[in-house]
Amino acid sequence: MAGPGHSGAVPAITEEHRVPDRVEPLTVDDGSDDVERILVVTAHPDDVDFGAAGSVATWTGRGIDVAYCIATDGDAGGSDHSITRPEMAAIRREEQLAAARAVGVTDVTFLGFADGRVTPSLELRAAISRVIRLVRPDRVVCQSPERNWERIYASHPDHLATAEAAACAVYPDSRNPFAFPELLEEGLKEHTVPEMWIMATERANRVVDATEVYGQKLAALKSHKSQVGGGEHLDDLLRGWMGGTALAAGLPEGRLAEAFHVVNTA
Repeated sequence: MAGPGHSGAVPAITEEHRVPDRVEPLTVDDGSDDVERILVVTAHPDDVDFGAAGSVATWTGRGIDVAYCIATDGDAGGSDHSITRPEMAAIRREEQLAAARAVGVTDVTFLGFADGRVTPSLELRAAISRVIRLVRPDRVVCQSPERNWERIYASHPDHLATAEAAACAVYPDSRNPFAFPELLEEGLKEHTVPEMWIMATERANRVVDATEVYGQKLAALKSHKSQVGGGEHLDDLLRGWMGGTALAAGLPEGRLAEAFHVVNTA
């Protein structure tokens, strides 16, 4: 995951995305029915690819339009001191655009907030609300605003802040015509998002079987060379946690899946 302290910490991905043991089975459903547009909101470049690129590839393969909204340019990521922060931001933007193309996404918005300094401010809420009103999605996918003390890597402060701002943008900001009146002045009418899908959470209740599009997810992640290098280690890591998620949902051994907490926000 992008941001300060994440470079070189890729082994933590296994813990960040592992679905805990559950008493009740998870629902396996890719959520493609009656959905035309999906917006994914994350803090950094590469967050969506670790958390949901398999699901994104599944959705675009079903003909659904998927757009990305990324709060930062990831300029605080990486460990190469010879690269300036503006150079890193440019590199990471290009990497994210390439990763998006690997899973069928061409609409990517970078909001340009400072990596490592994100807060759930009114400014960020307005910026995300603007994108929601532009895209007018049937679903918003985002990170979890809840700190996970068992798997701290999921709880980068930028993740928490961006997720909180995204939740506020879904309800009530983007649907309230009188919130951020400057958006109405731009011609952006209110829009109600019917549901949110939250990544990397212990509250997961939905699983997407991403086995058939695993190659696209792996290709997307390997696009982030400034963060994962050659990515030789990714296959074992991803198969470990995605395989565990699939088994937790009752899928056969060898299947690969991603988990979400689906919240009705209609």
